[in-house]
Amino acid sequence: MLKQIDTLKKSRKLTLKVIENLTIEQLNKVPKGFKNNIAWNITHLVVTQQLLCYKLSGLECLISEELITNFQKGTAPSYTISEEEFEIIKQQFLKLPEQLMEDYNNDIFKKYFEYKTSVDITLNTIDDGINFNLYHEGIHLGVILQLLKFI
Repeated sequence: MLKQIDTLKKSRKLTLKVIENLTIEQLNKVPKGFKNNIAWNITHLVVTQQLLCYKLSGLECLISEELITNFQKGTAPSYTISEEEFEIIKQQFLKLPEQLMEDYNNDIFKKYFEYKTSVDITLNTIDDGINFNLYHEGIHLGVILQLLKFI
């Protein structure tokens, strides 16, 4: 599983590299025909990884409940993310996979609540959650690449 977490870390660095030269206005822009923006997608990835790995393991998420409420599955941008807030989100985006690796190595994931995803995949273990999260991250990287064409 350490390979998958390492892949997550590298994927997230790539994602930030792709958007590094964008302004906060570009990050918050919702192009015509889209439901969200790049800033929402990045924050949604932070939230989803926490839900798939920590919440479904019966553990406290390492992010605020407000972030979860505003960026979980089924939400859309409800406000403009400030430059300061996005800097914190980017730090979390890179730091939380490091914490996941440490927590996984420390064997804190003792249980896991079965969860059926929207693509009909049932998750039963933390390893399932980590693997599915990589799939989810790839989908949203694709969305971010599409959004880049329209901002």
